Formats: sequence, C-alpha cells, structure tokens
Amino acid sequence: MKSVLVIGLGRFGNHLCRKLAELDNEVMVVDMQEEAVEDVLPLVTSAKIADCTNVEVLRSLGINNFDICFVCIGNNFQNSLEITNLLKELGAKYVISKANRDIQAKFLLKNGADEVIYPNRDLAERLAVRCSMKNVFDYIELNEGYTICEIPPLGKWIGKTIAEVNFRSRYHVSILGTKSEGKLSMLPAADHVFRSDEHLMVIGRKEDIDKILKTL
Repeated sequence: MKSVLVIGLGRFGNHLCRKLAELDNEVMVVDMQEEAVEDVLPLVTSAKIADCTNVEVLRSLGINNFDICFVCIGNNFQNSLEITNLLKELGAKYVISKANRDIQAKFLLKNGADEVIYPNRDLAERLAVRCSMKNVFDYIELNEGYTICEIPPLGKWIGKTIAEVNFRSRYHVSILGTKSEGKLSMLPAADHVFRSDEHLMVIGRKEDIDKILKTL
C-alpha cells in the first residue's frame, strides 16, 4: 500500500484514482471542480477542492508524505508545468506528470517530473500493435526489445505439461501466467497441462515470441 496524491480529475485522473483505490492505496485527490471531487469521494482517503498552482495549497497537503504525486491535468499545460515544479520544490519523492506531446514531456522532465506518461499515445500504439499481430489477444512492449503477449497455446502443446514441452529451453520465452474464462493464474508449475481453452501470458524477446506466433 502506498500513499498517493492525484492532482486533476479528468477522465485519466478519475480512472487512475479509482484503480489506485481499488488496489488498497491511500489516495488523496485535488481538483478545482467540485463535481469531479464528489464523483470519487466515496473511494478516496481524502479530497480537496483547490487550485494547486497556489504554493500554499500544495504546502498544506504535506507533499513529502506522499510516495507518489500524479499530475493529471490535460487541458492546461502551463498549470501542469507549474504544479510539477512546485511539487518537486516542496520535497515530493516521485512525480509522474501527464503529457500529450514530446515537447511537453521535455519541459516537464526539466522542471521536476521524475516520469512522464502519454496515456492517449500509449493506448493508441498498443492497440495498433495488438490489432496488427495475428493470434495476439493483448500486448505490452517493454524496454530493450522485450514484450509481454497474451497468446493461445500451440496445438502440439495441448495435453502436455510445461516440463514435457521443455518450454523455456526450447522457445527462450517464459510463461508468466495462464488465463481461462477471464481468470488469470500466475506462474504455472512445471506440471501444468496445456489446454485448448486457455491463453498464455508470455514474456520474452519480441523476436522469440514472433517465432511462436508464426506457427499459430
């Protein structure tokens, strides 16, 4: 469990706040719009209607007590930049700011952001890759050429165990989990038997996963 501050409750901030609360984090939210704050009030630890470009407002929140501060303002980059800078000046441990363009990210990183996210761009790119790859149900690109893919098992694996297939040694890919009827089971044992009605969550180099996908 972490202590998290979310500034800005647009669509992204709202969804982020809800998921953080669902994962049992202590969440404080701040937005200038009363309606936005009221929408998540039952879910969060605390909430405040205020303008975070005001340094006194931020100082009153006890910024250095939060493990992570999110700046989720999407429609006013000047405010986002000011708040990011003020958070760091007030001792924020880790600041994650939302950007829509590369030039915004550069300014945010130079003015205190430890990390910048592009929700719209990242979602669009992920969707494009998933829809372009045959037999891939989900896809996450990691650093240095590694990916996580949700794929069906090969026909020749069905009825055999992971050990019998010699999966890791033969394909140079690891199985993170199996998914059946929407339920994910993590880190299957070597005696897990492949079934035709399940999906596999695999991680490895893209080139190695591509070799498997070509045989599907």
